[in-house]
Amino acid sequence: MNKKILIIEDEEPIRIALEDDFRLENYEVIVATDGIEGLAKATEPDLDLIILDIMLPGMSGFEVCKKLRSQGIRTPIIMLTAKGQEIDRVVGLEIGADDYVTKPFSPRELQARVKAVLRRMETEPDDRADKMFQSGGLEVDFRQYVCRKNDKEVNLTVHEFELLKYLIRNRGQVINRDELLDEVWGKDVFVTPHTIDTHIANLRKKIEDDPSNPRLIINIRGVGYKFISG
Repeated sequence: MNKKILIIEDEEPIRIALEDDFRLENYEVIVATDGIEGLAKATEPDLDLIILDIMLPGMSGFEVCKKLRSQGIRTPIIMLTAKGQEIDRVVGLEIGADDYVTKPFSPRELQARVKAVLRRMETEPDDRADKMFQSGGLEVDFRQYVCRKNDKEVNLTVHEFELLKYLIRNRGQVINRDELLDEVWGKDVFVTPHTIDTHIANLRKKIEDDPSNPRLIINIRGVGYKFISG
């Protein structure tokens, strides 16, 4: 079955070009031209991915993303930004976006990002069976893609969940940033090591009792990170 993508973009030339590009790649595509329409269409249960512009009429992409995540909708989101400022990218990741692409971008770059995110959403049958981690109030269900802290569900982005999963499955080992980038983001996607640090900081805010004094995800200076469980 073809993957279904929602494109929320108000600039007609960009929207049409994206729609054509993804249909040529055999994706099923639906579109929205403003934030309000986009939010309504984004609640459809069979969506595989959302491409979301930040600067939208009616409701900004940030607001759309925040509302979707607050409703428990976990469909992966790639944000499009024309600003290119670090603060915009960080804010987008903090509110639940899974990746971002800065305009202008090449169709090949966006296609690679989409494929990488969709690939991370897919789990092999062997990974689905009897996979649960529990320790010190933290519970991670790898089958259902659910994380809980002290019996309360924690809303993680796709990258955050995959990063946590990789650290847990290699707990006690020091994992360097390059390995985390390759395993979580993929070797065909260009992201900087700073992206790891941003996601680790976000994870700590969500799962650590005291993010300023982390007990689960430990920084090994000059090397990378290690997950420690009780």
